[in-house]
Amino acid sequence: MKKENFNQNWQMKTLDNEDTYAVTLPASVMATLFDANVIEDPFYRDNEDLAKEIASKDYLFRKEFNIDREQLAFQHISFMFHGIDTIAAIMLNGQTLLETDNMHRTYEVDIKPYLQEGENVLEVYLYSPISYITEMQQKDPLAGVDHAMEGYQHLRKAHSMFGWDWGPKIPDLGIWRDVELAMWNDNRISDVYISQQHDTDHVQLDVLVSFEELVSDDYHLSANLTAPDGTMCGQEVNKLQQETAIAISVENPVLWWPAGFGEQSLYQLEVMLKRENEVIDQQTYTIGLRTIEVKHEADQWGKSFEFVVNGQPIFMKGANYIPEDNLLPRTSRERTERLIKDSVSANFNMIRVWGGGHYPEDYFYELCDRYGLVVWQDFMFACSVYRLTDSFEENVRQEAVDQIKRIRHHASLGIWCGNNEVEEAMEHWGWPKRSDWRRDYIKLFEIMLPDIVKQYDPQTFYWSSSPSSAGGFDNPRNPDVGDMHYWQVWHGEKPFTDYRHYFFRFCSEFGFQSFPSMKTIESFTEPEDRNIFSRVMEKHQKNDAANGKILYYLSENFLYPKDFDALIYTSQLLQAEAIKYGVEHWRRNLGRCMGALYWQLNDCWPVASWSSIDYYGRWKALHYFAKKFYDPVLLSIEEGEKDANIYITNDRLTAIDCKVEWKLRNNQSEIIEQGRFSTVVPASTAQSCQSLDFSEVLTEQRKRNCYLEATLYMDDYYYSHATVIFTKAKHFEFLNPQLTTKVSESDQEFQIEVQAAAFTKYVEVQLTVDAVLSENYFDLSAKEPKVITINKSQLEETVTLEQLEQGLDVRSVYHITQAK
Repeated sequence: MKKENFNQNWQMKTLDNEDTYAVTLPASVMATLFDANVIEDPFYRDNEDLAKEIASKDYLFRKEFNIDREQLAFQHISFMFHGIDTIAAIMLNGQTLLETDNMHRTYEVDIKPYLQEGENVLEVYLYSPISYITEMQQKDPLAGVDHAMEGYQHLRKAHSMFGWDWGPKIPDLGIWRDVELAMWNDNRISDVYISQQHDTDHVQLDVLVSFEELVSDDYHLSANLTAPDGTMCGQEVNKLQQETAIAISVENPVLWWPAGFGEQSLYQLEVMLKRENEVIDQQTYTIGLRTIEVKHEADQWGKSFEFVVNGQPIFMKGANYIPEDNLLPRTSRERTERLIKDSVSANFNMIRVWGGGHYPEDYFYELCDRYGLVVWQDFMFACSVYRLTDSFEENVRQEAVDQIKRIRHHASLGIWCGNNEVEEAMEHWGWPKRSDWRRDYIKLFEIMLPDIVKQYDPQTFYWSSSPSSAGGFDNPRNPDVGDMHYWQVWHGEKPFTDYRHYFFRFCSEFGFQSFPSMKTIESFTEPEDRNIFSRVMEKHQKNDAANGKILYYLSENFLYPKDFDALIYTSQLLQAEAIKYGVEHWRRNLGRCMGALYWQLNDCWPVASWSSIDYYGRWKALHYFAKKFYDPVLLSIEEGEKDANIYITNDRLTAIDCKVEWKLRNNQSEIIEQGRFSTVVPASTAQSCQSLDFSEVLTEQRKRNCYLEATLYMDDYYYSHATVIFTKAKHFEFLNPQLTTKVSESDQEFQIEVQAAAFTKYVEVQLTVDAVLSENYFDLSAKEPKVITINKSQLEETVTLEQLEQGLDVRSVYHITQAK
């Protein structure tokens, strides 16, 4: 078996003129035109409007290549197209090889009959996705989301490329993954399925290998497993069938765990087909030894939705992941690795691949394996009605098989989910309750896809929709059964405290918007655009009336900001506080609720959205808050009108021995009351540790200038702290904190010490260079300095202490309205 990468030396041209551009795959039309300075950046100002004209045309990708006599002598020669976006006719030497209409599939086509020795020409004609969906929607109007081009669901292309309530209408087209030339004689491995059977101190790997052709007696098969410490074990089979099983026994296995619960130990499995001593074909897989179950069982509250890893119930913490860029060639392994590492840095252990985009690259799953993020994997269906014609059914069936086979061996894969919000939409979004729509829904998501998962990946749990109570249109928004998407905070304009009314079993979507940082806004605006209601700012806000919602919540919680920059900052505080309210409440109810995945982790372009990390990788306040509210040991305070309960949530698999000191203080940080307690919190437990009643102390006046601070110590060392105020921030009597900073450095890091003269909240450390700080948007008591660190490895080597100091600025809630 021999493969050659075919990504080099392509040309792209528009079919309505002779302009030609040299490209290397992966490549897309708009990325190519931008790189060639033919169009401006489609993300800048209102350039998105130009995309429709570009995507309404047809294009040609063309490659000339040579085949020599040695290559031509192979018995089997094929092209493997790992990603065509989307409607294409593929020709070789003038002969049609293949027509495609699904960017989520892998296509392999035999080219031996069409090849010739010497020069050959491969042509990929790409046709306008806009023309296709417009025609199909006219023939058969289907319900979907309002923010996308009508008819998008007729085409197996990432829905969000046609627009979403956070994404632009830039339906790019191109060859978005590798093209390979595959050549082989006699036989090859066509499939490898790896399953695991776990007993105490023992794992049996069952490796089922399928071959392209019938197997003759002179072949033998070996499977070798390399442990994390380099030791090896394996088995060899000499008598083969077209499907041959090999069992490998692993004694004292080193298990793979999600981040925060253990090591991400990985094994290498190599499968080789041999004839005598010649290796005919081989496949290599990186796997983790673990069990992941999802328990959906009746209990005292309703019906659970609980991930159990290696026998341990685990509260899942994370966010929803969308495509990282609307122009797919701009993505890279390095960019994704940064996002995954930033997720783990914020104490994530799960990431949900949302169903309105595309299935991520192989390296996405490899990185989740390495860093310990359990993947909730949606199939690529979202918020839409799908017409299950014979051709559509066959198309999505093969799509599912392709993706399951590609992804199933990864240690990180935790669940397959049929779709995002389609069941809920059919029940609650006001769509016509048409019997044909509902019939096709049941067939696709509750019969066909679960059957395919059962056939090709039976060890991974399948869930028909998110949210759902287990399907059948049986109250998919039941808060006590299955998973839940909750949007009354934000879309329903409920206060943040509304989260505390609900004890969802697993909240897989909830969110709140903010604007990105000023640096990011400056990347797509001119100075005259920098008003949230300007045309350009509204072009980069895809959720209807969302800017008004931000102002509504601002009016409920904060004083009106003094300028545009202060408004941007305040929007991020609102977002962070909103999500914190929900997560801390659900974590205080660990056992009843077993997961919180906020919407959303990332952006696909610079935009106002629900993300905690913006398009350029800059952490918003929410991501810094997530690092705290997802901490495996969470100290949280549930405040009332004049009382408070102090909780400790322990996600660890061992008990913790801890001490808490609490202080009721005024706005000058003078202590009014104080106390302490010690406690042992068992493993995987949330514990209400102390109730405090301040009704005799907190008069209406004092409520406006008093705060409660709690500090957690473990093993006599400081671990974390939390503060709450007993009124809205806009009514609290904040004094001028007179923030001061002092910068120092060691070999490995810079240190920034911040000190306040009075109590203040949401201290933001701003730098001219992009960097992730150890902490940001924190509260400070008077004369109790906090030291923030920056790892030098993430900065340019040329950054000096003086440069950092000169580019340093700090502000806090006080400065929303006041000058520094």
